[in-house]
Amino acid sequence: MKHYFKRIETLEELRRQYKELLRKHHPDNGGEVSVMQDINAEYEKLFQLLKDKHEKKEEERKREQERGKKNGTEEEAQDRNREWYDWESDRALREVLQKIIGFSEVVIDIVGYFIWLYGDTYSYKKELKELGFRWSRQRKKWYWHNGKYKNHGSRKLSYEEIQGLYGSTEVRTEERKRIG
Repeated sequence: MKHYFKRIETLEELRRQYKELLRKHHPDNGGEVSVMQDINAEYEKLFQLLKDKHEKKEEERKREQERGKKNGTEEEAQDRNREWYDWESDRALREVLQKIIGFSEVVIDIVGYFIWLYGDTYSYKKELKELGFRWSRQRKKWYWHNGKYKNHGSRKLSYEEIQGLYGSTEVRTEERKRIG
């Protein structure tokens, strides 16, 4: 079996490489279904390994937090326990990416657990609405998130500030072949 993922240490690395492989090998972009199935199977295995590793660390942090409470350093233990990863959001994000990766002349920008789309999106308006995307008049882009997001402040951030805060990965889809 061919290994598609290289040097994966974190879930963020896994997700980033998956997006690139999806863009390259998805059947909507001329890839083979069997290759995409192999990529998905490998992703699931690596995802489970990293998830188990993360959950072990989480359990260790909780035990450490309990010890910290007993030793009077509860604040320090809570700070170490703030790191988390939302597994359902990751799965939902992947499913939506699978459905939109074949859209032509569209830029897909993943910012945290949000997907932003811009470019030639007009012809995909119906599909985007069905997938739960919304149009941002302010930013002139479509956006999607899994519904668990809650704004924790009243300050309006620019798109660039949001990208800087949460990180951003851009995926450009293939251009349409024009006859003429």
